[in-house]
Amino acid sequence: MSDSVTVVWDDALLGYTWGGEHPMHPVRLDLTMRLADTLGVLAGPRLSVVAPTAAGPDLLTLVHDPAYLEAVRRAPERPHDAGHGLGPPDNPVFPGMYDAAALITGGSVLAAELVSSGRAQHAVNIAGGMHHAMRGAASGFCVFNDAAVAIAWLLGQGWERIAYVDLDVHHGDGVQTAFYDDPRVLTVSVHQTPLTLFPGTGFPEETGDPDEALGSAVNLALPNGTDDSGWLRAFSAVVPSVVRAFRPQILVTQCGCDAHHEDPLADLALTVDGQRASYRAVHDLAHELCDGRWIALGGGGYGLVRCVPRAWTHLLAEAAGDRLAPGTEVPQSWQDDVVSRGLRITPPDTMTEGGYTGFARWDPFTENRVDQAVMRTRKASFPYFGLDPDDPRD
Repeated sequence: MSDSVTVVWDDALLGYTWGGEHPMHPVRLDLTMRLADTLGVLAGPRLSVVAPTAAGPDLLTLVHDPAYLEAVRRAPERPHDAGHGLGPPDNPVFPGMYDAAALITGGSVLAAELVSSGRAQHAVNIAGGMHHAMRGAASGFCVFNDAAVAIAWLLGQGWERIAYVDLDVHHGDGVQTAFYDDPRVLTVSVHQTPLTLFPGTGFPEETGDPDEALGSAVNLALPNGTDDSGWLRAFSAVVPSVVRAFRPQILVTQCGCDAHHEDPLADLALTVDGQRASYRAVHDLAHELCDGRWIALGGGGYGLVRCVPRAWTHLLAEAAGDRLAPGTEVPQSWQDDVVSRGLRITPPDTMTEGGYTGFARWDPFTENRVDQAVMRTRKASFPYFGLDPDDPRD
């Protein structure tokens, strides 16, 4: 296997734009790639940048109904009567929607192809991670579920155990639904409690189809206000154990960064430092369990200037094996670019927020809200993996 790292990128991916004041603005991707480039992250000797091509119907129908594909294609002709979840406020129709969404999906499948073939050890598509799209409907700013399509393609290549770990603040409902009855895919989602956040799913008791794949879904639902150390404590108490027990051949991660404390759409309290630590954690799992085979996708994140560019630049640096020091200064040229765009947001001047990423090991005898959430998930899921929910060593 090559030890190279591939970043899937082309400016054409900026065409996935909902317009107006929609929170998922493509400027977040543009600023990320510009920041990574300015800091030299994209110039590493192991890293290459490749452009994607759009996924065709043969790929998209691995997950989506043909009738839905046609509805998306025709939606711009009838934007107010498109159906299938297409329309304001979340998923307003825009010209070229089909092609833009298909290009994102093609990018994630390309990442999967590169890792599957051994041409790349890690592959990153920050434009991907559209984890809410369902078989026949758009949902939560997501038209096509690129993550699910990439996983379905990998299964078609003969891979037998794929772990999908979702770090987005919202439950990865579309990917979970796509593979809820498939024991070859483990879906793990760490998210804000569905009692207070879209899409209202992802309770710990959602553990896979009881007839076909019980134990194939793991959901860790965290209370509002969970910070870096609490999130990392919870992650370490659940995710490594179930992923190790599953013994995946490939790790796919959705690295949405909307758990950030400034994100306008959610209520967790991570800093870019906590997010950086989360990327290191999944990177380490890929090397420990999958011979380094890691496909990293983007996802949510609506702090367009202060969060997403820094978080995903850290993700790219992590994948490239050349981590940025937290105190790295944000180049003045990048800050000036932000100001010149009229975004009316003060740009950050360093790659850290001084977040505390230390944490104490989970303890079953404590009663804080994070540990209660951990225990609920462990009790719901651990027995299916032969793990003891009450033993902190498991």
